Amino acid sequence: MTSSTPRAAVADSLAHLLADTYTLAFKTHGYHWNVVGPHFTMLHEMFGAQYGALYEAADEIAERIRALGIKAPSSHKAFADLTSIAVDDDAGMEEYKMVEQLRDAHLLAAKSAYAVIATAEAHKDPGSADLATARVREHEKAAWMLTSLLG
Repeated sequence: MTSSTPRAAVADSLAHLLADTYTLAFKTHGYHWNVVGPHFTMLHEMFGAQYGALYEAADEIAERIRALGIKAPSSHKAFADLTSIAVDDDAGMEEYKMVEQLRDAHLLAAKSAYAVIATAEAHKDPGSADLATARVREHEKAAWMLTSLLG
């Protein structure tokens, strides 16, 4: 993406948040499928709720990018190029490692949301700043809940 206009600059920042959100949703969905261990039921249900909310958030972010008149990234390659969240092979991953990975990914997504807020405020775009503020709250809440599971 290019940041040649204020709208493009905000959309570019939102694209990074979208990539982090979608990557986190995909990662959480995979953990939902593959979690095993003594806390299977609780984690399976928690991950299910989280990936559902993340896919909805990704849709909202993409629609905001479109509302700014910019095409939203929509391919796995585009997301891989834009995300700050590592994609891992979850085969055989221990349940607490999954929780740690998701906590860390939520914190990275929150960092991307903070960047959107800064860019949106610099370009007088309260709608995008508001969307990103809501994402900060959700990512930081999820990170806190996941951290609490770790003790």
